[in-house]
Amino acid sequence: MILTGAMLLAVVLAVLSVAAVLKVQLGLSFAQAVLYAPLKLVWNIDDRRIRIARRAQTPVLYAVLHQSRLDPALMLSLLPEQTLHILDEDSARSTWLEPWRELGRTIAFKAEHVFVSRRLVRHLRGRGRLAVYFPDAIEPDAKAFRLYRAVARIAVKAEAKVVPIVIGGARHLPMSLSPSTHAPRRWLQRLRIGVLEPLTLTELVERGGGQSGAPAHALFDRLAEARLASADADQTLFQAVRDAALRFGPERPIVEDVVSGAMSYRRLLTATRVLAGALAGIDQPGEAV
Repeated sequence: MILTGAMLLAVVLAVLSVAAVLKVQLGLSFAQAVLYAPLKLVWNIDDRRIRIARRAQTPVLYAVLHQSRLDPALMLSLLPEQTLHILDEDSARSTWLEPWRELGRTIAFKAEHVFVSRRLVRHLRGRGRLAVYFPDAIEPDAKAFRLYRAVARIAVKAEAKVVPIVIGGARHLPMSLSPSTHAPRRWLQRLRIGVLEPLTLTELVERGGGQSGAPAHALFDRLAEARLASADADQTLFQAVRDAALRFGPERPIVEDVVSGAMSYRRLLTATRVLAGALAGIDQPGEAV
């Protein structure tokens, strides 16, 4: 009994020590730091870029790619406390999320109703902060893209800067929102928070050439850019394919065309090795081929 108590005390002291460091490093409140510290320790989170989001001048809209049930807890822990979080109904009702919901203001919405946009525009114009969670889809359907259009209208009317946030690795957590066939689960999945610099949708549209329907498409494209920012920047293309083969299985088909048919990870990596051997004699180390 005494040993158990001592171990629990040691764990509590370790969490509080980490929380104290995080409070200073990231500028969190004490309550945020205490609830974030266990998540940081379990998933070894790379959170260096969250400072970009916290420093963003208001009005600001955080566009969060919602990949797992853990994402709202992380964002409530890391974003400024005055941020208004727009949660889906499951997150709004979830009992385990209750401690984190006390860290910031939250409201629930139904996808078919989208938003009470005037209220949110007023919130942003009053130098507010808004966090919206977007479904994790490479190609969103019509229903999902209505959310992009609605949020884009709000951001444009409020002249708010948009800060996209993607938690790299979250889709492979046990609490992932993706099917396990698309995202194999890993308990000890390291997480990396990708954040891009704040830009208004007007700036993003101008950068993209000003095509029709531009604000919503610019918002979607910006969130896609953040996916790359959440990836391991030091990883080569070959290493990424190798890691995917280990995660999904070497016999899983990965490429296909009408001439050669389907090719698995194993065949693709074997062909890469053969081709690399043929090219090794005619190029120099570090040269782009």
